[in-house]
Amino acid sequence: MSNQTVSPGALLAGRYRIAELLAEIDGARVWRAVDEVLSRAVVVDVLPVGDPRTNLLFDAARRAAAAADPRFLRVLDCDMFEGVTYCVREWAGGRPLERMLASGPLTGQQAGWLAREVSEALENLHRTGHAHGSISPSTVVVTDAGAIKVVGLATEAALRSAGPGSAEQDVYNLGELLYASLTGRWPGAAPAWGLQPAPVEHGRLMSPRQVRAGVPRSLDDISDRLLADPPRHHAPPITSAAGLSAALSGVVGSSHEPPNQMDETVQVARQNGSIDDATQVVPQAPPPALDPTPPAYQSSNGHAETAAYAPAEARPARRQTPPPSNGNGGGRRRADEPKRKGSWGGRILILLAILALLSVVAMAQFLLKGAMNNDQTDDPGTGTKTTPSASSKPSATGAAAKIVSAKDFDPEPAGNGEEHPEDVPKTYDGKTSTVWETQSYNNKPNFGGQKPGVGIVYNLGEPTPISKVIVTLVGDGTSLELRVPKGDDKTKSPSAVNGWEPIATEEDQPEGAVTLTPSAPTETQYVMVWLTKIPKESGSKYRGTIAEVSIQK
Repeated sequence: MSNQTVSPGALLAGRYRIAELLAEIDGARVWRAVDEVLSRAVVVDVLPVGDPRTNLLFDAARRAAAAADPRFLRVLDCDMFEGVTYCVREWAGGRPLERMLASGPLTGQQAGWLAREVSEALENLHRTGHAHGSISPSTVVVTDAGAIKVVGLATEAALRSAGPGSAEQDVYNLGELLYASLTGRWPGAAPAWGLQPAPVEHGRLMSPRQVRAGVPRSLDDISDRLLADPPRHHAPPITSAAGLSAALSGVVGSSHEPPNQMDETVQVARQNGSIDDATQVVPQAPPPALDPTPPAYQSSNGHAETAAYAPAEARPARRQTPPPSNGNGGGRRRADEPKRKGSWGGRILILLAILALLSVVAMAQFLLKGAMNNDQTDDPGTGTKTTPSASSKPSATGAAAKIVSAKDFDPEPAGNGEEHPEDVPKTYDGKTSTVWETQSYNNKPNFGGQKPGVGIVYNLGEPTPISKVIVTLVGDGTSLELRVPKGDDKTKSPSAVNGWEPIATEEDQPEGAVTLTPSAPTETQYVMVWLTKIPKESGSKYRGTIAEVSIQK
């Protein structure tokens, strides 16, 4: 059997019934097929006899089979049959990003959510030491249910003879996808994936907000940190999937539920540039629709439908309202049919419902006011204080504590007294795109061996119970501690390192959000985030960077 004899209707390896050709990549053919043993649709990559990519494909299939994240389509089988090499993968019913962008860019919320889903999948993959190798608009699919699937893990790169790739290249390619999703233009010198190249100004790629009005600044900053060399405003570049996941989660949240279509007024506001943050969305009741129904499309690389191998299926039609009776037979209202809108019976029912609702609201206000008075009032006649019930006051556990002020902590004699104090407020401004950095240190990650560490002290204004502190880091390999003042008096900020005691420690953390949880219940006015080891910057230089700190009650 040769590649040319594998055709619709053929039975490959006695199991896979070939159905239709989806794509052809440099002589390799990609087919939709049916696994007759399990009665399910699959995708089969087929290499001709003697193809030099055979070993690459086998190796890629082994690496892909080890991926555990459900957002990657699994490799199910890989073998040879009558000299032909074949690789069987899961089928995904949906639309690739390439086809969706042919109809125009996505909204900020949709683009950020899609990129964050892919980034989280890559983050899990990169921890195993492997890379996808071919992230593109054709290998990211939005399924009919609105979920994200990443196609061709390792195998796509093998078919294109592109090598195994790297984690850094995966992240850069995902930055290209985010840019294209926000602007509808490709961030390159030539057209690609059916998109025209993005404009360049003074030899530098224009940012998404310069290309398309209404792109949120938060996503504009993230895109710039992914693609610009160097990023604008001295912002640190994003080079890891963990860092990208953390940055995008700070903008679009961490929910895996796909975003709904935006309210029309919000869309108009975005187009006018009056809404800055991608999180300011108004969801509607209808199910998510990340991609408007596109016209028939042939992908820019000549593949039928898409290189993701997932032809679009017809969208379900909306349920229509039954037509009114026309009086020509069968027009009599059934006994169980509600009265027409506007009848006196309907109006009376609506009026009664409104009165009942107002009564419930008034009673709730009365009870709530009484409960609050009982919580706060001492009985002057008896000199005793009324004890509130356990349920009369809601618990504040999990709420964010308000940071009144903060100061860098680098005490002498080991320290020089300050570590970029002007940037400390950037660690609690609600933006992961703004950061505080330590000074640069030579040769060793423990601050060049010069000092035990540096940190930031946060003042909460009054003693506050602390359940956890979330620190968003930039760069891999940071060790840090959560510290509070020693002793019973935690309303004063010690000036020496030995005046603070550690209550939580995390070692060698990757870029992204790190949660520090106290080993015992803690109430304090001052909290210190203390860095003891910092990431490598370049050459023999080391520098620590904190993007955001959130203190939870």
